[in-house]
Amino acid sequence: MSDLEAALVYAKDHQTDFLEEFLSFLRIPSISTLPDHKDDMHQAADWIANRLQSSGFESVAVMPTTGHPVVYGEWMKAGKDTPTILFYGHYDVQPPDPLELWISEPFVPQVRGEDLFARGASDMKGQVVAHLKAVESMLATSSLPVNLKYLIEGEEEIGSPNLGSFISENKDLLSCDLCLNGDSSILAPDVPAITISLRGLAYFEIRIQGAAGDLHSGTFGGAVDNPANVLSKLIAGMRDDHGRITLPGFYDHVRSFSDTERAEMISMPDEWWKEQSGASVLFGEQGYSPTERATVRPTLDVNGMLSGFTGEGSKTVLPAQAMAKISMRLVPDQHPERIKKSLEEYLKTHAPPTVTWELEAMASSPPAIVEHDSSAVHAASRALEAVWGVKPVFQRQGGTVPVVGMVQELLGVDSLMLGFGLPDDNLHAPNEKMHLPNFRRGIETYIRFMFEISL
Repeated sequence: MSDLEAALVYAKDHQTDFLEEFLSFLRIPSISTLPDHKDDMHQAADWIANRLQSSGFESVAVMPTTGHPVVYGEWMKAGKDTPTILFYGHYDVQPPDPLELWISEPFVPQVRGEDLFARGASDMKGQVVAHLKAVESMLATSSLPVNLKYLIEGEEEIGSPNLGSFISENKDLLSCDLCLNGDSSILAPDVPAITISLRGLAYFEIRIQGAAGDLHSGTFGGAVDNPANVLSKLIAGMRDDHGRITLPGFYDHVRSFSDTERAEMISMPDEWWKEQSGASVLFGEQGYSPTERATVRPTLDVNGMLSGFTGEGSKTVLPAQAMAKISMRLVPDQHPERIKKSLEEYLKTHAPPTVTWELEAMASSPPAIVEHDSSAVHAASRALEAVWGVKPVFQRQGGTVPVVGMVQELLGVDSLMLGFGLPDDNLHAPNEKMHLPNFRRGIETYIRFMFEISL
């Protein structure tokens, strides 16, 4: 029996154990954005470190940052002539709100049919556990065919604010030939895919100030401007009726999308987008399909608004302040800093003198494109085809994974996006899930990929 066959047999024989491990990880409410969960963040980091140590990794550390810690591990016994792979993942998850929409408790994982429901199941604890168990399967039966390092952070869901400085300060430690990034998905349970592009992110908070304090809307309404009205008008003016963003210079650096690239794209029909989203009518920039709007075109969306009285019942108040959180998904060759200047120019031009405003950049990440004619992509394609029985497709994703741009810029290496989530996994929403057949196939794919990339 070959080393590959032995590892695959081990993985198959230990499916029940692997699932129990997955469940134990999901029970940790590692919510990075909420200070009350700081201890849970450390527990999740320790969980990963303990699994690496028990698998036989020679060097494992939970390394501090000014925020949540990073888990690092390395196994460097494959030799200097074999590639060094850096596996990236994150152990933090989104808040589960609104809780009332969950069918089962978000941190009490529940299997229903072939799906496992829990916060973080798909984004991305399932991908992390799949790779850990692939590695366990190889080390328990023979050895790893590649040198392997782990970089598992705890701040991806809040924009990875400390990851760039961590990578900069640890370039030698993290040096590698390729970053294998599991924070990805496929198109459908029977359609494996490799992601070749990601959109970037520019996330802002806009604060509008009017009067010194809240006022009686009957006494002062009509004489003093209302920050909530002002902010609503400003936001409404950021897009025109055709879905185009109106910020000055916003499209100046948008890379054109060629007819060849359009022909290569797997474009899902309108009905698919309606079914996945639950929307009865689609919206977007004219001249582009829903798939193109969601993957290769930039966006501007309000993620939250707050002003005045929002409790039950009525209160006739003229609020002194209004706030909105706005995110923009960026495409090559847009840059977050240029987008900030564009938004500032818009606010300077359109905000009335009756209010003052502040703009705070909350998070940012550049867009990324992966070279899809590479040895890593070919190795991943062979691994996916061996597991799924069909050739994978190439897909562009509309989401943002900040580390891809950071690794490219700071370490000088490309990333391979290889994960197994599904479009209907309810990421960032109630009833997040992982399709368990994908979890098992993911373990096998990671095993096969590491043998394929070593050839």
